[in-house]
Amino acid sequence: MLNLALAMLFFVGIHFLISGTSLRDRLVAYRGEQAFRAAFSVLSLLALGWVVFAYRQAPYVETWGQLTGFKPIAAVLMLVSFIFVVAGLTTPNPTAVSGESVLNDAEAARGILRITRHPFLWGLSLWALVHVIANGDVAALLLFGSLLALCLAGTRSIDAKRRRTYGDRWERFAAATSNVPFMAIKEGRNRLELGEIGWQRLGIAVALYLAMLHFHAKIFGVSPLF
Repeated sequence: MLNLALAMLFFVGIHFLISGTSLRDRLVAYRGEQAFRAAFSVLSLLALGWVVFAYRQAPYVETWGQLTGFKPIAAVLMLVSFIFVVAGLTTPNPTAVSGESVLNDAEAARGILRITRHPFLWGLSLWALVHVIANGDVAALLLFGSLLALCLAGTRSIDAKRRRTYGDRWERFAAATSNVPFMAIKEGRNRLELGEIGWQRLGIAVALYLAMLHFHAKIFGVSPLF
């Protein structure tokens, strides 16, 4: 369990202390954007490999235990998570790497961005939260709880980085959307347009979700339904 705790500390630490901080800005100024991205990607992949290895080796130490009654709720939440992740990865977004050109659009906050400007990270947050609740053990709490904290903090870190870099262009975009899902719609700064998300994106999300339901037990040894 110590190995997993150290792996998560390293993985989360490199994101909190480097990505989105002023240290990142200095490293980019020193070595260039592309060199920084390449080096950080390699470091992140190495850290992720350590995390996966440590999690697979960690013993099962029960906290509240596996909650069978939560599985129907988890199944619904995971569908929402898949939609957010797929739409987030396929929708042009100025919060994404090399997505800053979207800030030049007259109406940049469209589709899933009307709901949140961080759909991918909110999708991952929901995925992590579901697994924290459903697994009910210390290893899952360390892994998924840390990822949940990282994703939620990451939304604020990205906002701060984009604000420093793009100034008024970013502020115009941020005013038309929100970090917290549906907040901009609730406050009247945007409107819900489900059709803009795209039926193709929804179809891909549902297909991947159904594949997850089918293969989850074979890959991870636990059925998400029973």
